[in-house]
Amino acid sequence: MDLVLLAISAIFVNNILLAQYLGNCPFCGVSKKLSTSLGMGAAVIFVATLASIFTWLVYYYLLEPLGLKYMQTLVFILIIASLVQFVEIFLKKFSKPLYNALGIYLPLITTNCAVMGIALLNIKHEFGFWEMVVFSISSAAGFTLAIILFASIRERLFISHVPSFMKGTAIALVTAGIMSLSFMGFSGMVN
Repeated sequence: MDLVLLAISAIFVNNILLAQYLGNCPFCGVSKKLSTSLGMGAAVIFVATLASIFTWLVYYYLLEPLGLKYMQTLVFILIIASLVQFVEIFLKKFSKPLYNALGIYLPLITTNCAVMGIALLNIKHEFGFWEMVVFSISSAAGFTLAIILFASIRERLFISHVPSFMKGTAIALVTAGIMSLSFMGFSGMVN
């Protein structure tokens, strides 16, 4: 039951994007089309989950026993960058349209603070292995949910009448703020 509550909390209550506001760059940049957002969400789920597993293992079985905890940020960045390169090569070979649609934002997963944040939160909360896996998948799924909802709204805004001073980034940020407020309604569900 605790794993279910952890998953609900990571997706809705402490959404990595809307409650903690990590991963803003791809949130605003890739969310113009629903299909691109879905691809970015899938890539973030894959990278965040694998990165969390590798970083957790390296931290608890290498850095901590050797007294090298201060190296965690550097090591985590190297692990995440390697995984992103793997995803980029995979997409370029097997899904060229998605690779082209993601464009510059795919390499930006390397510096996506949501992926790094998930890995660091796993260590901060001292999760066990299965808690870490559930938290990582759920946090990335929360990121995906938020970016898909945001893309859906932005597609609708594109065909709607928006005052000229609010077009583009302005309406996107207002929309993101309203989405964040709506997710705050889940805050009483899980501590």
